[in-house]
Amino acid sequence: MRVLKQIHAQIIKEDNFETPLEVSKLVSFCAVSPHGNLDYAKTIFAQQQNPSVELYNSLIRGFSSTKHPLQSLLLYQKMLYSGLKPNNFTYPFVIKACTESSMIKYGILVHTHVVKSGLESDSYIQSSLIHLYASGKDLTAAKKLFDMCSELDLVSWNAMIDGYVKSGEMELAQAVFDRMAVRDVISWNTMINGYGILGRIEDAKRLFDDMPKRNVVSWNSMLAGYVKCGNVEDAFDLFSKMPYRDVVSWNAMLACYAHSGKSNEALALFDEMQALAVKPTEATMVSLLSACGHLGALDHGSHLHSFINYYKIEINSIVGTALVDMYAKCGSIFRACEVFYSIEFKDVLAWNTIITGMAMHGNAKVALQLFDKMQNDGVAPNDITFVAVLSACRHAGMTEEGRRILDCMRSSYGIAPRVEHYGCVIDLLARAGQLEEAMELIGTMPVEPNASAWGALLGGCRIYGNAQVGETVGKHLINLQPQHSGRYILLSNIYAAAKRWDDARKVRNLMKAKGVSKVPGVSVIELKGIIHRFVAGDWSHPESNNIYEKLWEISTRLKTTSGYSPDTEQVLLDIEEEEKENTLSVHSEKLAIAYGFIHLGPEEAIRIVKNLRCYFPTFHAACWNGAWNSDSLNAGLAWAVLDNQRDDRDDDDDS
Repeated sequence: MRVLKQIHAQIIKEDNFETPLEVSKLVSFCAVSPHGNLDYAKTIFAQQQNPSVELYNSLIRGFSSTKHPLQSLLLYQKMLYSGLKPNNFTYPFVIKACTESSMIKYGILVHTHVVKSGLESDSYIQSSLIHLYASGKDLTAAKKLFDMCSELDLVSWNAMIDGYVKSGEMELAQAVFDRMAVRDVISWNTMINGYGILGRIEDAKRLFDDMPKRNVVSWNSMLAGYVKCGNVEDAFDLFSKMPYRDVVSWNAMLACYAHSGKSNEALALFDEMQALAVKPTEATMVSLLSACGHLGALDHGSHLHSFINYYKIEINSIVGTALVDMYAKCGSIFRACEVFYSIEFKDVLAWNTIITGMAMHGNAKVALQLFDKMQNDGVAPNDITFVAVLSACRHAGMTEEGRRILDCMRSSYGIAPRVEHYGCVIDLLARAGQLEEAMELIGTMPVEPNASAWGALLGGCRIYGNAQVGETVGKHLINLQPQHSGRYILLSNIYAAAKRWDDARKVRNLMKAKGVSKVPGVSVIELKGIIHRFVAGDWSHPESNNIYEKLWEISTRLKTTSGYSPDTEQVLLDIEEEEKENTLSVHSEKLAIAYGFIHLGPEEAIRIVKNLRCYFPTFHAACWNGAWNSDSLNAGLAWAVLDNQRDDRDDDDDS
């Protein structure tokens, strides 16, 4: 663009005016070329006293492919008012703008203009109209237009296939595809993409293997299919075989890793992407921020935030919400709030994310205030909003408020409570010890309770030692989810708490007999951009000797200065008291805390993220004031211990 502006200036300087041809070429380049500048094209256009049809066409085409396609329609209206006659180069992009902006009725009006102009047989206009009607779910009208097309009109045939694909009508799309006299790579790619979207990966693979010629879109479509199915291994295998990768390829693989919980792999892949100088996009950042949130990797997330600013990626509602989510999950709710309030147009997802973040951090009152504020700002809550609000009530033990909100969902907001909403309130009641009320709710709710709802009730039985109800609920859950390790462990722990050791042993043996493996409790701490993972009794870390020495020092201080003694009743194993104390001393979060003490100064925060429920006595012991009021430990440290996963995890993960 810098060179083009110099040429433009030279033309004006030497000729004192621009010829229509020169202006047309300048505007065309600026409006249509990927290296152009649409704003500059608009400036040149505005300087013309009587813009030609060609100038209008260039700008209409340029805006039809942007986030502001309505600009194309405004230009079209201006063109008509000026008395100019649109031509066959005008209509395809005006109709495209109607499709992109969901202005279907306006597009139908433009169709009448096409008929009056006698251009209805133009193949590019026909294909644009087919896209328009298919986008508006009027497949009958699209089919009528298609039936008028020539068998050799490849553009219209591809448009009809695309219309069926986007409507999920793959059999109809396949029928059109099979009838095609000639197919190009777009025909094949559209079909592969359609099957991939629907998760019909075998059908997509069959077409992919049969393709006579592939381009990068073909590979990306197949890759997207594997991503849709969560097939990480096949996705990476295909990604590795790609002869050429564009940023879409990298983004698809990053999204696959992020959505599958393979966050470390996502960050490693981004390092490779950077080494190859592939410029990241908005989609790149969203996947990576999700990965950082999953890991609790605040330093990585903050670096990505700087990266976003460096590459001038717009912090719109999508990117802003991803940043809010990352900061909240990484323990920095203050930064999350900063980003949230900087988002200019906050949609319901942005509000839901900050409310969820506040709930996660135990700020229930703030979460409820935000719930009121979003409505005052004209944003209507949806069903996800109520899951977030009820979660806030649950974390704060606000039983009355939680029940009130559940009751008013339908009457005040017209939203029918789903099983997730009932599950939140059941968990709220169960945590508060109101097991009878929770049982009553689970028995009277108008939807079938799912495993999460029953799991919430079982968790309450575990907390309050109700073995009678816990036994019934636990056996029911094992039947519902025979491969869920947490169900066996929780029932076994309920038996153990009641000293029913034989029953506890039977459940553990049943779990082993069915080949169910326990998900290990992992605590993660990030130091200087490096993520350190710990499991209970872990000796794999290269600094294990120093970590256990620091852990012994903390434990000794707690006992001597604060009179703390481990709550051995929480170790639900039939072993001696001394062994129970040893079991408690090597929990994963304690190891992470000890490592933080070794390496962090008094002004730095220790943030630990767990993949399972936080074991309360361990956290309580670690956070005992005497620990960091001692001279030999780091005074004044800020703390955040978060589990940022779902709430139906294994309980007592390190026991």
